[in-house]
Parts: sequence; structure tokens; C-alpha cells
Amino acid sequence: MTTVLIADDQPLQRFGSRMLLESQDDMTVVGEAANGSEAVRRAAELHPDVVLMDIRMPGLDGIEATRRITTAGDRTRILIVTTFDLDEYAYAGLRAGASGFLVKDAQPEELLAGIRAVATGDAVVAPSLTRRLLDAYVHHLPTTPSSEAAPPEDPRLASLTDREREILTVIGKGWTNTEIATRLHLAESTVKTHVGRILAKTGSRDRIQAVILAYDTKLVETS
Repeated sequence: MTTVLIADDQPLQRFGSRMLLESQDDMTVVGEAANGSEAVRRAAELHPDVVLMDIRMPGLDGIEATRRITTAGDRTRILIVTTFDLDEYAYAGLRAGASGFLVKDAQPEELLAGIRAVATGDAVVAPSLTRRLLDAYVHHLPTTPSSEAAPPEDPRLASLTDREREILTVIGKGWTNTEIATRLHLAESTVKTHVGRILAKTGSRDRIQAVILAYDTKLVETS
């Protein structure tokens, strides 16, 4: 049974989400929060599998709440639900440790599938949305002048094999497992094994954090 905490400042939105989730045999809503501070407190109390997190809430916003929850060391994962096209701060959820993003007008089946995926450790961002988020994210990365010496290699990459490094690079470019398997002539099960090892070796919570790592370590260059 997947336990979910709903964090949204809109009562009707919380009610609708609760009704949808509790109509499922494999989900239960363990609590609600109307702002970020309450979400952090209730997540610490209830230890839900997933927090359905709005971004724009009074007081502590969803981004900072996400950061506090994910750095607390609990297994709780965050699925951010946002009006992405209108919210320029959505990219910050990448840094905060969110495991997925969905827009508020997502279909009910998309929301349910997203919660299930996040609960099992996957990341919920379609490649097209990954690229859109990264377009916002990379503009906030520091640039290194060409005259400066290259920084030392990030230690998180040290234990990766050449193949794992190659796969991490294309994960950073937004490739799906199917695309990786097809383009690198690998079985999809082999790709999944490589991805799992990459996450474990680099300490990445999920695929989204692996994307960030690929950019931060310059495996994928910003344009």
C-alpha cells in the first residue's frame, strides 16, 4: 500500500486529490498539509511513501519544503505538481530533490501512474519535460571561463565504468531506457541494470538526480 501526503493550499484541490487516490486499492492518503511548513512537519510524523507537493503555498513554499523533507534522511519521495508553464521556479525542484514533476492539468491516470512510479524509486518526468526543465535549470549553472584550468573530476564519477559513464551522459540528455537500448545496441534489461548501478554508485536518489549530476560534472555540456 502506497501512503501519500497531499500538500496544497487549495482545499478543493486537496479534496479532489484525496478522492482520486482513495478510489485506488493500492493507495491511501495519510494526511494533508495546507502549506510547506505543515508538509515538513507532517512528513516527519507520518513518513509517507510519497508527498504530492504543490509549489506555490503561503509561508514556506513547496520547493523549500521539498528540500527539507529530502535532506531529512527519510525514504519519503516528492512528486511536485505545478503549473510549469507559468511557474519560473519549477526548475528549482531538481535541486531540492524532487523525484518527479506533473502539471496540474495532468489526467487522473497520469497522476496515479506518477505516484506509483515515484513510490517504487523511479522518476516521473517525460523526456520532453526533462529537456524543458533543464532548459530552465542550466541557465542557473555557474560558467567556467575557458582560461581557467578544468576542475578536478567529481569523485562521484570515480567508480563508474566507461559504459556506465556513457549511459549517465545520455541519461543527462533525456534519453529513455528504450532509446538507450536501441541506440547503444543493448538489451533494455541490461540498461536498467546499468542505471541501477549508476544511481547506487553516485548516491543519486533517482533518475532526476542523475540528470543533475551529468550536468554538474560537465558530462553534458550546456549550450
